[in-house]
Amino acid sequence: MPTTTRSLFETLNQVIADLDPFQPLQPTLERVLIKTAELAEYKRITLAIFDPKTDTLRFSISHGHTRTPSSTYAPGEGVTGHVLTTGEPIVVRVMAEEPMFLNRAGGRSQEEMASLSFISVPVITSGEQGEIIGVLSADLPISHRDNLDLHRDFLQALGRIIARQTAYLQECMLQNETHLPNPARETSQAENLAKNRIVASSKAMSQVMGQIMQVADSRATVLLRGESGTGKELLAEAIHNMSSRRDAPFVKLNCAALPSELIESELFGYERGAFTGAVSSKKGRFELAHQGTLFLDEIGELSAEAQAKLLRAIQEGEIQRLGSEKSTTIDVRIVCATHQPLEALIEENRFREDLYYRINVFPIFIPSLRERRQDVLPLAEHFLSIFSEEYGKNIKRISTPAIDLLTQYHWPGNVRELRNCVERATLLCMDEAIRTYHLPPTLQTAESSATDTELSFGEAVARFEQELLVEALKKTQGNMLEAARELRSSYRVVNYKIKKYGINPKKFTPHK
Repeated sequence: MPTTTRSLFETLNQVIADLDPFQPLQPTLERVLIKTAELAEYKRITLAIFDPKTDTLRFSISHGHTRTPSSTYAPGEGVTGHVLTTGEPIVVRVMAEEPMFLNRAGGRSQEEMASLSFISVPVITSGEQGEIIGVLSADLPISHRDNLDLHRDFLQALGRIIARQTAYLQECMLQNETHLPNPARETSQAENLAKNRIVASSKAMSQVMGQIMQVADSRATVLLRGESGTGKELLAEAIHNMSSRRDAPFVKLNCAALPSELIESELFGYERGAFTGAVSSKKGRFELAHQGTLFLDEIGELSAEAQAKLLRAIQEGEIQRLGSEKSTTIDVRIVCATHQPLEALIEENRFREDLYYRINVFPIFIPSLRERRQDVLPLAEHFLSIFSEEYGKNIKRISTPAIDLLTQYHWPGNVRELRNCVERATLLCMDEAIRTYHLPPTLQTAESSATDTELSFGEAVARFEQELLVEALKKTQGNMLEAARELRSSYRVVNYKIKKYGINPKKFTPHK
């Protein structure tokens, strides 16, 4: 029975609904291909991703084959390689009659090939200079040409929809040399993100979560480092929740929120009569966190006396309440956080070097929000969902111009500032969408980069291009493919510009 435009449109709608940006990439695309094959009645469907390092197409995800094919195609080789080279779709009405069809993926008998058609379309990134990053192909029963052309158009539309996820998979594939991401590991990380209320889709935060998963179930002291507002407390709680201590207390103390004379009593507790006003004994945070986790935020604010006692508690596993001569054994896992340069404080004799080495066993650096702009929109939508429910609003989305303002702003206050911004916008909004005028004036008046008016237009453009390239290479540590992704350009364009301006990417690669 011929396929109708309406049935394929409905298939596309269902497939789009499965593309969850907060779920692992590979399992998400596998589900999309499975659903597409089932609804469109394809015998097989495969996604092959281009590897710029080897200049080959590698089958990455498939459905209908007994296993994902291990063979590769060079550009121009066979139907699939030809689609990669030309960027044009190819429709083969009868597989067995097409000399270009090499059947390299295997699993098809000559008899079956005589009864199947084959459609192959390019997967191209969006933008003016779209880059061909893969090829999407499907086996389907032979039918008349109009019906096959309809499926070709459908697969082209699907290719455009999955291009972004395919680009991220390409990056992962290159990072892991010859392997795609481990689905089990990605699923585990996604589950941990969800359980701990952490919203992130950037590679930078994926690396942070990977470190947290590595250290969570150990006894190692963790030092979370990053600017104020990056979510250090939430990540400390995630470390606790992923550890074997998850059922024991998670106790917090902000060392900057209390006067120095009160910090010791809060940490170690006190006995009745230890000081004026101590009318009864009180447990400190160490005792309250026994067999659990103690999170010490802004550790750099501790007084010299408190630092000495904290060092003793960590070294000996014992504390003394103020006014007591008795030692109490404690079993506490320590997680610390700071936005200060502790190394500079050591130079100024404001922080003990021996304590620094005790708490810096496993440092984790949390990137600022401006260093992980991919997280801005998911975070904004997450906060919008929370505040819409809290304030009884029916706000369904953030408008495109408002999204542009959010993603272009430099966020000096990081996630905390973004949260406050979305809460304000939610309160002001009486519409179904957040608009630019609901956002704070700081976002709407943020200064853009100045240009040197003494330069000619061509010189100014060239200088701006060089600055963009250098910044992208710094950020990606000299990785040209990742730099191209950062700049939303193609590898070929970035390679050409780098050679044009005489930029050496190796300068930005860290020395081993």
